[in-house]
Order: sequence, then structure tokens, then C-alpha cells
Amino acid sequence: MKFVDEAYIDISAGDGGAGCVSFRHEKYKEFGGPNGGDGGRGGHVFAVADENLNTLVDYRFSRRYDAQRGQHGMGSDMFGAAGDDITLKMPVGTIITDAETGEVLFELLTPGEVITIAKGGDGGFGNLRYKSAINRAPRQKTPGWPGEKRNLKLELKVLADVGLLGMPNAGKSTLITAISNARPRIADYPFTTLHPNLGVVRVGPEQSFVVADLPGLIEGASDGAGLGHQFLRHLQRTRLLLHVVDMAPFDEGVDTVAQAKAIVNELKKYDPALYNKPRWLVLNKLDMVPLEEREALVKDFVKRFKFKGPVFEISALTREGCEPLIKTVFKHISAQQKLEQTPEVVDPRFAPDVDAS
Repeated sequence: MKFVDEAYIDISAGDGGAGCVSFRHEKYKEFGGPNGGDGGRGGHVFAVADENLNTLVDYRFSRRYDAQRGQHGMGSDMFGAAGDDITLKMPVGTIITDAETGEVLFELLTPGEVITIAKGGDGGFGNLRYKSAINRAPRQKTPGWPGEKRNLKLELKVLADVGLLGMPNAGKSTLITAISNARPRIADYPFTTLHPNLGVVRVGPEQSFVVADLPGLIEGASDGAGLGHQFLRHLQRTRLLLHVVDMAPFDEGVDTVAQAKAIVNELKKYDPALYNKPRWLVLNKLDMVPLEEREALVKDFVKRFKFKGPVFEISALTREGCEPLIKTVFKHISAQQKLEQTPEVVDPRFAPDVDAS
């Protein structure tokens, strides 16, 4: 299935049904009084976060969604039936934005979460509503209220704990295959990965995290070069970035340090918050470097790159060094989750005053 992470849709909630003007007509009861019922409510439009979906492709070709209008009121005190609601299933991580104003309306972050994205109009009042001691034969009624209509932009940001970034052919797909249950396409040419792949990494019993493999970045990606710029948004919700570097490129004249710096510059230009996320260095394909040359090669790279964070030496193909990497990543992710869940401690001296009464 083609990966689609952006779509535009038009939705319309149902209009409310009109109220009814009616009077009771029964033999031997000349003045039966008003009995016109109210109109029914128009159908709502809901969105639900479905964890079984991972793309917005369903909304690329089907763009119009209209809920049913409410039924009109009728005589004999009969109110109109409410219109049928419609529910749109969307992937977890979908951002719903007003296409005209650009305002973010909703975010679906929890599986099974249901939100109302367009409310149906209320039904109109029938003349039964206007009966009173002074107005015994009312002929007033109101039409139904219109339902909400919106033009929406749907944008998917995948929910992953860890994001892999790097140049094309750096071995990101091989790495995610080695450590998770994901099986992306792997080949010996650049830009093999054309869309994000998600994999669950199981560290131990009830210990796991989600990793995202994105298409390779090249210099100028933030300005539209290559494929990676289309998917940089998927890194914005990660807790940790793993910068994968190919330490044994096919072209011996390639400067790996310059390539790594180019990736960092693209992050900085695209989103400073993304640039400031925790970022670890993963030096890959070291199985292709002779043992006696590895230490010097790694030291030279780190020194020239001026990297101060954690550095991991691995071979995704032989899985050498992958186990320590995923265990350290899991500890980092778990520590961040605990910090996010810990309530903020307020010093009682600076706590807001509470009225004892």
C-alpha cells in the first residue's frame, strides 16, 4: 500500500430538520390544539484513532463526507428522527487542521480516541413548543439549524520513540531489520526506502520501544531536495534521534564527516526544536573496516565531527554492537517517560492561595 501522510477532505454535518405546524383533528374535538413536533438533529461527523491504520491513503481519493440531515417534525406530536452520524477512521498521530486558516483543530494521539470534528445542526421547533395560555393556536415554527461544514487538512506524524536519520545507503533499513520486527526493502543503491517504516524493538518481557526508519536525507533536503524532506515531520514526535553514518562508503573519496555535518545542518534549517532533540551517533558498517584500523578511524571521525554525545560502533549486517545499543536506548526512553509522567512538585510557599471557605 502506498504511504500517504497528507490529505485534504471536505466534511459536512447534517442540517437539522424543520419544525412542523399542525393541529389536532379528531371527531367531536373541535379545538384540539397544536401538535406539531420538532425537527430531528442533523448527523455529527466523528473521527476515531485506529491503531490498525498507518496511512491516509483512504482520504486521498475519497474527499467528500456528508452526514445525514435530520428528519422534519410531523403532526400528532411526532418529532423528527436524528440524522445518522458518520465516523472517519484515521491513523494514530493524525493532525486535523483547518485548510483555510491553518489552525490546528485536533490531534489524535491515543488509540481509540473519538472526537467530534463537525457538529450536526439542531432541529427546528414545531408549533407545539409555542403553546401557552395566551397563544392557544400558535402558527410559529423554526427551520432546522445548519450543520457545520469544514475543509480540513489531514497530516500524519508517526508516533515513534526513536527516529533513524542519515544519508541514503547508510544502512538504516538494515539496522531496523536487525533490531525490530520491521522488514523494509533493502538494496545496494541509494533511496531504497521511499516511505517511513515502523518497527517494534523488544528488549525484554514487557520492554519495548518503537523505531522509525525514514528515507535518506541529502544536502538541501529542507529546501525540497531528495525524498527525506517530505518525512522530516515524522521525527518531531520522537524522543531520541539515532544518526546512522556509513563508515565504509563505496566511493573512497567521500568525506563522511562532511556528509554527517550536512545532515545536522538540514535538521537545524528545518526545525530548531528537532535539531535540539537528543541525538546519538551510530557508526555503521564497521564489519567492512579491518580490525586494526577501526579504532583510529572512529577516533578521527568523532574528533573531526566534534561530537560530544554517546557514540556506538555497530554492524547492522552482522548485528555486532546492536544489543548494547538497544538496551541503552530503552533505558533512555524509559527515563524520559518517567520524567513526563512525574507530576510537578510545587513549593507550598509559592502555591496559589486556596479559599478555605
